[in-house]
Amino acid sequence: MWGRSLLHPRPPRVAGIRHSVPMVTPPKVLAVVQAGGQGARLDVLTRERAKPALAFAGSFQLIDVALSNCANSGISDVWLSVQYQAGSLHRHLAAGRPWDLDRTRGGLRWLMPEEGGGSAAQDGFSDGNGDDLYRFADAIREFAPDVVVVMSTDQVLALDLRPVVAAHLERGSHCTVVTTEVSPTQAADKAVITVGRGTRVTAVDYKPDRPRGTTISAEVFVYDPEALFRTLDELRRELSHTDDGNSGIGDFGEHLLPRLVRDGTVHAWPLEGYWADLGTPAAYLSAHRDLLAGRVDVLTRPGWPLLTRWPELPASRVDTGAVLEDVVLSAGCHVRGTVRRSVLGPGVVVEPGAVVEDAVLLAGVHVGRDAHVVTSILDDEVRVGSGARVGEATRATRAHDRHIAVVGRDSVVGPGATVAAGARLEPGTTV
Repeated sequence: MWGRSLLHPRPPRVAGIRHSVPMVTPPKVLAVVQAGGQGARLDVLTRERAKPALAFAGSFQLIDVALSNCANSGISDVWLSVQYQAGSLHRHLAAGRPWDLDRTRGGLRWLMPEEGGGSAAQDGFSDGNGDDLYRFADAIREFAPDVVVVMSTDQVLALDLRPVVAAHLERGSHCTVVTTEVSPTQAADKAVITVGRGTRVTAVDYKPDRPRGTTISAEVFVYDPEALFRTLDELRRELSHTDDGNSGIGDFGEHLLPRLVRDGTVHAWPLEGYWADLGTPAAYLSAHRDLLAGRVDVLTRPGWPLLTRWPELPASRVDTGAVLEDVVLSAGCHVRGTVRRSVLGPGVVVEPGAVVEDAVLLAGVHVGRDAHVVTSILDDEVRVGSGARVGEATRATRAHDRHIAVVGRDSVVGPGATVAAGARLEPGTTV
């Protein structure tokens, strides 16, 4: 429950007058989930799918995280902004049914790039997540929410948005940014947040060469709509000097959040629990290593399920003689070989004598007899022939892109073939 609305405070009491208790009116919350563009940093894994459609932890997809946080937080108006390979999400989302968002009023709404829907700056593809909000500002204004929650689909986290929204309204914030702590190396690729007295944000440093701190934006924001629209309009007037449809606003960390910090009131909400950005192959493999090590609380919080559309497959099967150590098995797997420290997606088959170690195998992968797959990511329906070798073991404790072999969907690694560590096979490749 949202509790008593901070938008409708209790009136002051006057002696001698009987007061009735006003009806509890929860704030009107709109969630905008930014599913983003191509996700080029994930290389061949996003050649033929939207990044949010990428599998996570076996049977889930990245989009499930944001939608589950909304559903578990009681947010029933969720708009999904997607620009690249939107069709790869349609079947899985099922009109929002797994998250109880298939509704006559409210529910899941798709925001798609349009031509001729407004000004030149509102046509076509957006140029960053800040620009994305500007392009849909008219639709958000028409909806007239009290609060706009904005989140991306790169991150894995569990977050109850209700106390975040309540604190945002109580403080009268123009923006509340959810923050998390990372290493200095990770901070260099993020928006570094400086928090002054209390929870007041005093500075934003976007992708700094030398981060002055390790507190970053977790890419979940709560906005006051009026402040958001006013700032976006100001930035549009100041930054756009072309007629090519580019508003100049870019990503939130470039102009939007720094301007709100400068001219408004921005507060931080420190995230408790696990957080990871899965934007690169190394980060993707690292998150699955964390999953196997029991560090990902997103899947284990009581009363906070990660909701999804489950694959319609039979239970997994492990034959006599198979060896499994620290493994996540999804529905429909059939293991007859050896699997260690790996995550197997739906319908994966590992033949006798095959060895899979430190790997993530997505749906329908088939690893042939006596093949080895090590420190690798294999996309949907990859076929690894008998005796083939994919990837190599590394002594490094941290995952690095150069160590990870990534094989695109529907590729075939022939019998006895070798795919080197750090190799990238485009979808449909045969070696």
